[in-house]
Amino acid sequence: MSPFRTRFKKEIVAEFLHPGQRKDWRKGRVIIFCDGMPTTPYKRPFLEFFSKKGYWVFHPRYRGSWESGGRFLAKSPERDILDVIDQLPRGFRSLWDGKSYTIKPKAIYLIASSFGGPAGILASRDSRVTKVVAVSPVVDWRAPSKAEPMGFVARFVKDAFGEAYRFSMKDWGKLGGGMFYNPRAYAKEIDGRKIIILHARNDDSVSFGPVEKFARAIGAEFLPFRTGGHRILYKIMQPKIYKRIRKFLSRRLSA
Repeated sequence: MSPFRTRFKKEIVAEFLHPGQRKDWRKGRVIIFCDGMPTTPYKRPFLEFFSKKGYWVFHPRYRGSWESGGRFLAKSPERDILDVIDQLPRGFRSLWDGKSYTIKPKAIYLIASSFGGPAGILASRDSRVTKVVAVSPVVDWRAPSKAEPMGFVARFVKDAFGEAYRFSMKDWGKLGGGMFYNPRAYAKEIDGRKIIILHARNDDSVSFGPVEKFARAIGAEFLPFRTGGHRILYKIMQPKIYKRIRKFLSRRLSA
């Protein structure tokens, strides 16, 4: 099944798939992908995999990126994810066939990768977010990797992706300030029991050390990999890893 398309809050374009079995529609289990950056917005294998597992699955484009309207980084990107959550019970429409859907979520899970890691981690402070799977997440923009310094990444995105990401250097500079879209600054507000973090020791794009330290600081479950670099996202669909993630997602939080 090809993904459908919709818009949230008029600006945010998202692909989505409903659960593979109609009997699962009313269970109201939702997965939202908080994507990395820069990247091409292709998550069809994930949409198909998780829809067949009984989830409503959404892959939004941040404001100011790809098909979405607005200006990238004008707002902290976790706001885009929360805006998607806001609209689910109010209804949204498939732009292909005009069919309308309304979801009253019983559980909302965020899968947040790389640049999208802060979106998932920061959005976890919202009580509607049940759990977060953070894969190779940025946790502190003030501790960039040697392989990808902030100035280099900004220039690369401008040159290599053109209008796919529409941002000003002033807004990009907010990332280095320490408070904007930066999980480390809000560690005391984050309930680590809601988060599992997957990270590879040989990740050159997001350094392993600060992520491991952050996971310990907030009490998150931490799953390290010896190899895999910055491309371990697809591991979550491997049977052994998915079993671990499914167990984490289904586990109730202790009082």
